[in-house]
Amino acid sequence: MTYKTIPIKTEYIIPGEGYSKIIKGIIEVCENNDYIIISETPISTAENNLVDESQYIPGILAYILTELWGRYIWGYILGPLLKYKKRTINNLRKMPPEARVHKQFILEKYGLKHALQPTAEAGVDLSNVPGQYVSLLPENPMKSAHKIQKNIKEICGKDVHIIIIDTDATYEIHEKLFTTIPLSLNSIKNNTGIIGYFLKIFSKKVGPTILASTIKCNIYKLIELGTIAEKCQKENNENFFETIYNMQNVFDTDYNQITNDMLKTVTHIPAVLIRFE
Repeated sequence: MTYKTIPIKTEYIIPGEGYSKIIKGIIEVCENNDYIIISETPISTAENNLVDESQYIPGILAYILTELWGRYIWGYILGPLLKYKKRTINNLRKMPPEARVHKQFILEKYGLKHALQPTAEAGVDLSNVPGQYVSLLPENPMKSAHKIQKNIKEICGKDVHIIIIDTDATYEIHEKLFTTIPLSLNSIKNNTGIIGYFLKIFSKKVGPTILASTIKCNIYKLIELGTIAEKCQKENNENFFETIYNMQNVFDTDYNQITNDMLKTVTHIPAVLIRFE
């Protein structure tokens, strides 16, 4: 069966303004039975599920986890030993002072299990948000997915399937799926933190993590749809902010100096439509 993908391009979603921009982009192109795959950060931004990390003061443990554990042990020993990407190793070695503040927030919000991860702690996203704000996972992604689906039906009469994904990966070991982040569909063991971070070394990467889906189907199909959507986003967005370092390069400034006005100057792809033909 063949399929086509349509990137849903929007202006920057202002924190707390709701789903209107996402929904407007979807109803302009959707048909019945389309699959709409939405990234978690636009959902959380629309719902204002953000935290200003500048309000946190790093303690001794945050310093140890950032400087000794993250920068040196992972940046110079474990990262190279485990054949991490050069980009990841360089980012670990060059972490800015704000990384200590970020680690303090992770400690207070999610605990040591997630703070021990050198990267991607608890699915908290530092990219695509202004200043020292970070985007948390949606509080109730299934509720968000059904609300968007209902609004689309009410506005244009189309029945579509909404799937919310996180780029933090799902892995498979001994036919069991798991992810390090705190949320996922029940088919995926979640909240594994540093344990999952080490387990993934010996596991197969399956694809993005599925947070919610309005259609019940095989989890591997949902992950495949998420993978297709991620590929479409990257191929159709010249300013794909996968990390805060991508944002810094595009705007030529420190990430904590990036503003809403700067983010408004680039096109965003919060969602991808997949249609089987």
